[in-house]
Amino acid sequence: MYIGQTGSEGLHHLVYEVVDNSIDEAIAGHCDTIEVTVHYDNSVTVTDNGRGIPVERHPNYPDKSALEVVLTVLHAGGKFDNKSYKASGGLHGVGVSVVNALSEFFDVNVFRNGTHYKQRYESSVPINDVTEVGPTKQQGTKLTFKPDFKFFEVNEFSFDVLSSRFREMAFLNRGIRILLTDERSGKTENYHYEGGVAE
Repeated sequence: MYIGQTGSEGLHHLVYEVVDNSIDEAIAGHCDTIEVTVHYDNSVTVTDNGRGIPVERHPNYPDKSALEVVLTVLHAGGKFDNKSYKASGGLHGVGVSVVNALSEFFDVNVFRNGTHYKQRYESSVPINDVTEVGPTKQQGTKLTFKPDFKFFEVNEFSFDVLSSRFREMAFLNRGIRILLTDERSGKTENYHYEGGVAE
């Protein structure tokens, strides 16, 4: 399996893959805040204030938007050129397409160049084309997914496991703020190290 295993580590790796894309935006200088929310039903929302995943047609897949390519084509990424949005592969180099493939649903909201776009996937299949919602002053990407727990040996996320990983991510990436909220318990954490590894 692309995420390594089907136990707790594999389940939590889904969240890390999504957050890694936001970290890439931050490293490129386009994002400084990442919010992660674990909902009551163990779905997860990851929101950042980066540039937003591109919704234009992908040069290598002219019949698909870059957004759809990022979410459905393994290792494809959303990169057009060196100045464009880069969808990371994360630790195992697989990216959000695998998260989408292992999820009951995957909702995408993109806030890019003054416009709000959305698209929904169910069992990795797009339910609709990328839809223009309207104008927005917000910038970034908001991804909500619920793992399909039939693929995993565990069926809930651990706040402590996520918290430990995000503390490390914030520490290793100077200036990035990672906010973690758990609706199930009411716990929250706010990680931000201005000096990064130097602290």
